[in-house]
Amino acid sequence: MKSVVVRVTTGNRDVVHDITAECERFAAEAGEDGLLHVFVPHATAGVALIELGSGSDDDLLAALGDLLPADDRWRHAHGSRGHGRSHVMPAIVPPYATIPVVGGRLALGTWQSVALVDLNVDNPERQVRLSFLAG
Repeated sequence: MKSVVVRVTTGNRDVVHDITAECERFAAEAGEDGLLHVFVPHATAGVALIELGSGSDDDLLAALGDLLPADDRWRHAHGSRGHGRSHVMPAIVPPYATIPVVGGRLALGTWQSVALVDLNVDNPERQVRLSFLAG
């Protein structure tokens, strides 16, 4: 198994951050068939396979905002207002995804991209572990 950690700055707002290019580079370096596992080792972030750039990323953030509002309802209440929602989000958007790789290329669908989803405005620096398991 090959593995690398990619660092991502998400800033101080809710974000859907495209990491497809990093995933593609890592898979190309492997150059063979296998599986790419994408994992964020954070209790407040997730990985989504989603169409980006057409409004779907904003729609995802709006849906998460409706489901998990940034208000004072959360028992987990340290950090910024509504921080507890960030700890619930990975149950909805899991902190991992596994993608087939064929000949060193991600076997994503036509409109699929790989994105880091982060609602935690208190932690702007993230890590994403990419692991390749050869077939």
